[in-house]
Amino acid sequence: MEPDLSVSRDIAASPEAVFAAISDITRMGEWSPETYKAEWKEGTTEPALGAVFTGHNRNGDKEWSIDAEIVEYVPNERFFFDCQVRGFVFSKWGYAIAPNGDGCTVTEYSQDLRPPESLERSAQISGVADRHSHNRAGMERTLERIANALEG
Repeated sequence: MEPDLSVSRDIAASPEAVFAAISDITRMGEWSPETYKAEWKEGTTEPALGAVFTGHNRNGDKEWSIDAEIVEYVPNERFFFDCQVRGFVFSKWGYAIAPNGDGCTVTEYSQDLRPPESLERSAQISGVADRHSHNRAGMERTLERIANALEG
C-alpha cells in the first residue's frame, strides 16, 4: 500500500488492546466519525485474512454502505482492508501498531484509488468534495477516540 495519508498517535495501551479494538469491526462506529456501524458478511464473526465486512457510513444527511475485505492481518501489528464497489477497489485503509515505552504508536493509513471520472459522483453520494482533508480530520478523530477509550 502506498498511502496518500497517514496519521499517527501514541496511545498508552498495549499493542494487544489496541489491535483488539481496531480489528473488532463491530466497534468501528465507536471510533470513526464517518462509519457509524460495521458488520461481518458471509457468516464471518471475527477478523481474519480474507474476511469481508460492510461499513455503513454517514455524513450529514448522506448515507452509504461499502464492502471491505481484510487484506493484511498480523495480530497486534497490522490490520489493513480494501474498500470496494462491484469488485473495484477504490480505497485502501489500514492500521499499523508499534510498541513504544508507554504503550504503542498507532498509524492509520488511507489510499484513495478513485479514478478522476468518479470523483463528482462520489462527492454527490457522500457530500464530501475534499476527501483528502475530510479523511485526515476523520483519522485524527478516530485515533483520538481509540486513545480516549483505551487509556481511561
